[in-house]
Amino acid sequence: MDGERAARRAGLWKALGPGIVYAGAAIGVSHLVQSTRAGATYGFTLLSIVVLVNLFKYPFFEFGHRYPAATGNCMLKGYRRVGNWALIVFLVISFGTGMPTVAAVTLLSAGLSANLFPLGISVTWWAIILVAFTLALLSAGGYPWLDGLMKLMMVFLAVSTVIAVVAACFHRFEHVPDFTPPSIWTVVGVAFTIELMGWMPTPVDISAWPSLWREERAKQTHHKCTLREALFDFNLGYIATTVMAVLFLSLGALVMYGRGVSLERGAAGFAEQLVNMYTQALGTWSRPFILTAALTCMLSTTMTVIDGYPRVLAAGLREFGVIPEARERATYWVFNIALCVGALIIIACFAAKMLSLVWFVTTVAFLSAPLLAYINHATMFTPDVPPDAMPPVWMRWLSRAGIVFLLAFSGLYLWKMCE
Repeated sequence: MDGERAARRAGLWKALGPGIVYAGAAIGVSHLVQSTRAGATYGFTLLSIVVLVNLFKYPFFEFGHRYPAATGNCMLKGYRRVGNWALIVFLVISFGTGMPTVAAVTLLSAGLSANLFPLGISVTWWAIILVAFTLALLSAGGYPWLDGLMKLMMVFLAVSTVIAVVAACFHRFEHVPDFTPPSIWTVVGVAFTIELMGWMPTPVDISAWPSLWREERAKQTHHKCTLREALFDFNLGYIATTVMAVLFLSLGALVMYGRGVSLERGAAGFAEQLVNMYTQALGTWSRPFILTAALTCMLSTTMTVIDGYPRVLAAGLREFGVIPEARERATYWVFNIALCVGALIIIACFAAKMLSLVWFVTTVAFLSAPLLAYINHATMFTPDVPPDAMPPVWMRWLSRAGIVFLLAFSGLYLWKMCE
């Protein structure tokens, strides 16, 4: 009996990784920027939206772990079983959103770096340094280094944020005398709500990445994880992203809401405000620790997106037979370099307008979410999924409800924009 328990624990540990790396990709702009802005601007009004969008998106990310564990295939193969059109749609969306997404997350990382290391270097140059560092890391260590760093970064950030929120609960922050709470039922309010949901907890297209990371984890540990192990890994990461979103929104609501603070649109200015929010709750002594934690969080996101987009694009070309498997790694690096160069060009243009860039990528992510959610749903019901690995009945209904939820809010957004 003890031997069986030890074997189960060893299997879980070997399977643990892609879900944590997924959490590293998720806890970034959607949390540090969007959740904080939601709390700072609307207080706790959007808390229910954060919880609901995490709930309704849950099946589509869960399928990204369930399908590969059940079939032994990556999600891209499942998309092709739905139809060539499904894989083409996924690859087109990934290709179109890759550069601006990498630019957005790297830009905030660069702003935090400029605050942590006040060397007089511009945000653009910090972005170049961070991209070069990430490429060097991926080249030297590949997935194993990425996996190990994510686990350390997530623990560090989670502990810092929990402490800051608890401290903010016991600190009295003065509101401006005649403060009027803004409504979310305006064009601006609906637009921001869509922005918030677009990357909450992360874009739906990222649901395909863990299946490729799972392949790398299997090579690293020589362990083929079971469905139970894969879902444990996923649920651990997903719960962490949801809790962190609630914490960041709470911190923005407790520290900044109703105080007449205008949010900076540039990367360095917003990063400064973010850190000041923590230090107001914890004290000035915490500034270097919070800066390090926030930069750690954003670096984790930067690393995962710089790895994830080229990985799925190269795997997609392999799946279509455009390139042989032997050339997949070389193709990955071609996409990687092109993606980073394009992202740096975007950063040079939007260094002082970070929030505008975030608005664009998060809105596109949300409007494309219903189609990608449907593709994920259809993939789970292809003939290659064994009956005993199918989602339970409640999950199937939640998946259908999630598609309707995403469609309804997309329609509301388009209707408000046309008014």
